[in-house]
Amino acid sequence: MSAAGSDARWLSAAARLASRARPASYPNPGVGCILIKDGVVVGRGWTAPGGRPHAECAALAEAGESARGATAYVTLEPCAHRSERGPACSDLLVEAGVARVVAGVEDPDPRTAGGGFARLRQAGIEAQLLPSPDATASLAGYLTRAHSARPHVTLKLAMSLDGCIAMADGTSQWITGKAARAHVHARRAQADAILVGGGTWRADKPRLDVRLPGLEDRSPQRVVLTRGVAPDGVKVINRPDQIASLDALYLYVEAGSNIAASLLGTDLVDRLELYRAPMVIGGGRGAIGDLGLTNLADAHGRWTLVERRQLGSDSFEAYSRRR
Repeated sequence: MSAAGSDARWLSAAARLASRARPASYPNPGVGCILIKDGVVVGRGWTAPGGRPHAECAALAEAGESARGATAYVTLEPCAHRSERGPACSDLLVEAGVARVVAGVEDPDPRTAGGGFARLRQAGIEAQLLPSPDATASLAGYLTRAHSARPHVTLKLAMSLDGCIAMADGTSQWITGKAARAHVHARRAQADAILVGGGTWRADKPRLDVRLPGLEDRSPQRVVLTRGVAPDGVKVINRPDQIASLDALYLYVEAGSNIAASLLGTDLVDRLELYRAPMVIGGGRGAIGDLGLTNLADAHGRWTLVERRQLGSDSFEAYSRRR
């Protein structure tokens, strides 16, 4: 394997580690770091709950003296700013004596934004930005917040083969099977906040929690999009654009057709997750309301398939918004 191929492989591994930090690292991004010396992993880490310690700090602590002369693979450029919560990661890497740092994404935070690389190079450490799709994907919430001033939005839809989310009378339990529903709970556990519309809230009184053994404490903040009121402990927003005010990097949406259409129509959806049950309802309630589309050509080229799997008798597909 070439040196570049090896670097890309280790960055992908660091990105998988970063998933362990999501969403508990909020308000900090979930970052992954792996230290490699003579082809062997000597340290690894990911951002701790609450954002500290950072991934590099955790990896260096595990490596100890073995960090000297190692290569650090980190999904995000090491921070260059000191704070009351801890030292700058670029300084920690310098003090540890690593020989090389490879990062998959440059930090958009103006307090770092290239400054981490500069600090490392000033100390004689080889520092390289190697754009990594996996690292970028692992930082989707952080990057969306930085560039678009809102959380990364996933819209989940469970439907029949003919695109219905319920029968004509509104009956919808259960379209998908147990495996698909468990997968939904695992996806909820990756979000800071979960949103439904007022109609869904009033009709179903959904718990919107995570009911998987060992992950119950990962239930996201509950949000209702409505002009009405909701019980204590549930945040209310009145317009789709108010998602920007949420304390979240990742927002998971389980909504009816009107909310789905509103979010899609205002281009606020970054990821579509579709669960399809092997049934045909016919004449049921459609998954997405009118988007006001007047030219079919405008619908092409907007979504890219990024994941597909079978969940029992149901299928799952995820699509990423091209931007």
